[in-house]
Amino acid sequence: MARKPSQPLDESEIHEKVVDIDVASEMETSFLEYAYSVIYSRALPDARDGLKPVQRRILYMMSDMGLRPDRAHVKSSRVVGEVMGKLHPHGDAPIYDALVRLAQDFSLRLPLVDGHGNFGSLDDGPAAPRYTEARLAAPSMAMTTGLDENVVNFVPNYDNKLTQPEVLPAAIPNLLVNGASGIAVGMATNMAPHNLVEVVSAAQHLIKNPEATLEDLQRFVPGPDLPTGGKIVGLDGVRDGYRTGRGSFRTRATARIENVTPRRKGIVVTELPYLVGPEKVIEKIADGVKAKRIQGVSNVQDLTDRTHGLRLVIEVKTGFDPDAVLEQLYRVTPLEDSFGINNVALVDGQPRTLGLLEMLRVWVDHRISVVRRRSQYRLDKRLERLHLVDGLLIAIVDIDEVIQVIRSSDDAAIARDRLREIFELSEPQASYILDLQLRRLTKFSRIELEKEAEELRREIAELEQILGDEKLLRRLVSTEMGEVARTYGTPRRTVLLDAAGGSVGSVAVTPANGRKKNVEPIDLQIKDMPTRVVLSATGLLARLPDDVPVPREGNRAAHDALRGDAAASTRGHVGLVTSAGRMLRISVLDLPSLPPTDGAPSLSGGIPVSELVELEHKETVLGVTGLGAEAPTIAVGTAQGVVKRIAPSDAPAKGDEWPVIALKDGDTVVGAAVVSEDDELVFVADDTSLLHFPASSVRPQGRAAGGMAGIKLAADKRAVFFGAVPAGVEATVVTIAGAGDSLPGIEPGAGKVTPFALYPGKGRATGGVRSQRLLKGEDGLILAWVGATPPRALGAGGQPVDLPEVDDRRDGSGTPIAVPVAVIG
Repeated sequence: MARKPSQPLDESEIHEKVVDIDVASEMETSFLEYAYSVIYSRALPDARDGLKPVQRRILYMMSDMGLRPDRAHVKSSRVVGEVMGKLHPHGDAPIYDALVRLAQDFSLRLPLVDGHGNFGSLDDGPAAPRYTEARLAAPSMAMTTGLDENVVNFVPNYDNKLTQPEVLPAAIPNLLVNGASGIAVGMATNMAPHNLVEVVSAAQHLIKNPEATLEDLQRFVPGPDLPTGGKIVGLDGVRDGYRTGRGSFRTRATARIENVTPRRKGIVVTELPYLVGPEKVIEKIADGVKAKRIQGVSNVQDLTDRTHGLRLVIEVKTGFDPDAVLEQLYRVTPLEDSFGINNVALVDGQPRTLGLLEMLRVWVDHRISVVRRRSQYRLDKRLERLHLVDGLLIAIVDIDEVIQVIRSSDDAAIARDRLREIFELSEPQASYILDLQLRRLTKFSRIELEKEAEELRREIAELEQILGDEKLLRRLVSTEMGEVARTYGTPRRTVLLDAAGGSVGSVAVTPANGRKKNVEPIDLQIKDMPTRVVLSATGLLARLPDDVPVPREGNRAAHDALRGDAAASTRGHVGLVTSAGRMLRISVLDLPSLPPTDGAPSLSGGIPVSELVELEHKETVLGVTGLGAEAPTIAVGTAQGVVKRIAPSDAPAKGDEWPVIALKDGDTVVGAAVVSEDDELVFVADDTSLLHFPASSVRPQGRAAGGMAGIKLAADKRAVFFGAVPAGVEATVVTIAGAGDSLPGIEPGAGKVTPFALYPGKGRATGGVRSQRLLKGEDGLILAWVGATPPRALGAGGQPVDLPEVDDRRDGSGTPIAVPVAVIG
C-alpha cells in the first residue's frame, strides 16, 4: 500500500537511507579534489605555452572558427558562447574576462587577441561582450600554427564529445613574454612580462649551448620589459627571481620636469608602473595633499588621449623644487610601485617554481618536440603520397591493360584484387587507381606526376635528415625562433636602472634591494641662494645661479642678446623699468632657471615679459634692477632728453608697481640702466648727436620727481637711446640711419659701429657731438645703442643680424645693412 505524503517515515525507513561517513575524511577528499581542479584546470599556466586552460581554449576555439587576423571581427559573445558550449565547463563571465585580458595592450606585452570596442583601461572595466568584437591577433597565429600536423596531444573535452589540445605549439615564449598571474589553492603565480627579441635571443643561445648558465642568459635578458614602459629601479630582486623563481623589484613612472604654464613648472608623467592607472595616482595625490603628507603640489590634470597617449600633469607650487617634489611622490604614491616575482607554472602536470633558465629550457624542449613531431608527420604524409604517385605512374605506363582489367571485373573489390596481383600494387595504390579520373591520363599528367615524385623524394630526404640529426633539428628550431622574433619583436620599452639611478644595458651588474627604504625627509622648497636675473633684448626673462657667467656673448642663437642683468636671491624680487615710467615688482621664483651648459647659457630658455606682467599698449620693458636696501641706483632717460636717478631702496613695502619718473605729456622712457657714481650716462638723439656725461652729475631724486635736463634737443628732435657705460669697460657705439617716413622694421638702413672712446664727453644739458654723417635719403637715426663690446643685433624674429665692421671715423657715414635690425644688446 502506498504511503500518503503526509504520513511520517517510520524508524526502519530512516535508517535505510542514512549513510554514516567520517566528516574529516569527506572534507579532506572534497577539498583535495577542489584544490586539484583549481591548480590544474584554472589558475596556473602551463610552462610550455604560458597559458591557463581558459586562455588556451579561447585561442584554440577562435582558430577553429577561422577568426584569423585577415578576417572580420565577430561579436565577443559568439566567441564566449562557442568556448563555453564546447570546451570550458564554467560560466561566461570568467571566459570573457580572460578574453579581455588577452586583448589589453597594457596587460600583455604581446596581445594575442585583436579587440574592437571598449576593452577597458587600467581604471575602468570593459564593455559587455555584446558590445565588443574580437579576432585573433597576428602573434596568435604563431601560437596555434601546426595544430593540424599532430604536433601536440589532444585530450577529450569536459563531456567527452570533442577534443582539445593539451598544449598549444607556442612558437612564441608566451610565459616569459606576457607573464602570468593567478591564485590557486595554497599557491599563486605572478610573472613579469619580457621582451620577445631578448627572450628568443637567450633561447637561441641555450639551443646552441645546452650547458649555458644563468649569467650567460642574463646577457640577453637583463630584466623585465613591461607593457606600459616605465623604469625598473634596482636589479637585485630581478636577479633573485631569475635564480630562484622568487624576488621583487621596484617599478617607477617615467616623468620629466616641464613648464606647464609660463610662470610655473610641473611634473609630466608619460608612463606609469605596470598595472597602475592614472586615476589611482590622482586619488593618492589628492589624499596625500589633504592629509598634508604631500607638499608642493597645486593641481593634477589627466590629459591622456588616444593620439598622444598617457599625459598626467602635476603642477608644482611656486617656491618648491620640482625634482624634490617628484622624489616625494615616488615615495608616497603609486608613481613608484613594487612587483613581486613568483614564477609558479605546471611542468609535466606538476606545479613548480621556475627560474629563468628552467623556463627557457621547458619552452626550448617543447619547441624541439613540436618541430620533431611536425617533421615526422610531414615525412609520413609525403611517404604516403609518394607511394600513391608511384602507383599512378605504373598505371599510366600500362593504362590500356589497366582499363581492360577494370572493365572485365564484376565489381570494384575484384578489380582491386586483380590490379594488385597483375601490377604488384598495394591495396592503397589499387584503390587510388580505381578512383582515378580519366582527365589524369593525359601526357601532361604523367609529366606532373614525375615532377611531383621528384619533389617528394627531395623533401623526404630533407625530413629524414632533420629527424636523423639532432643538431640539424635544433638549428631548425633556432631559425624558426629568429623568424618569430623578427616578425613580432618590438624595441624595449622599460628602462632598467641600478640602485644609483644609472641605466643598465644588456648586463645587469649593479646591486639593488628592490624595496622601498625609510629615507630622510626631502627639503622640497627651493633654497634662498644668490642668483642673477637676466633680460634679453627681445624681452625674455630668466634666472641663473650667481656663479654661472652671464651670457653676454653666447652663441648665435635666437634671443641671445643681453639687455640687462641684476643681482638678486632665489626667493627675492626684482624690478622691471618700463617705457611708461613704471617699476613693476616680480618674484624671482616665477622665472625659469636657465639649464646649465658647457659655456654661457643661452637666453632662449627665458619667459616673455608679457607672461609675467600686464603692459599697456606699446609699453615695453627697458631694464631690470634689484630691490632692497643694498640695491644700486638706476638711471632713466626719456625721449625729450630728461634724465633721472632713483634708488630702488625707495620702493614701497607693498604693491607690485610704482612710478620711477613723472613724465610730461607725450614723453616716454627710452632707456634704463643700473649705474654707479663713476659710470657715464649716454644719450643718442635721432639727429645723430651723442652726449655722455658722468652719472655723478645727476643727483638721485624721489619717486615722484620729474628728473632734470639730460641732452639739449631741437624742437622736432627726440632721443632714441639712453644707457650707461660702466667705468673701465670697453664700449661700442652702434647707430643706424634711415628715412624718417619709412615704417619701423621695413627699411634696413645704414649702420655704423664705432668705439665709444672716440666720442668726447660734455656736460649735462648740452647738445653733444655728431655720431654719423647722414647721406642722401637719410633723415636721421632710426636705432642707436651704446654698451659693452661686442654688440649683438637681432631681427624682428630674434634671428642674428650681421653688423658692419668697426669704423674708426667718429662722424663717418654708415654701411647698408641687409636685414632690418629690431633690437641691439
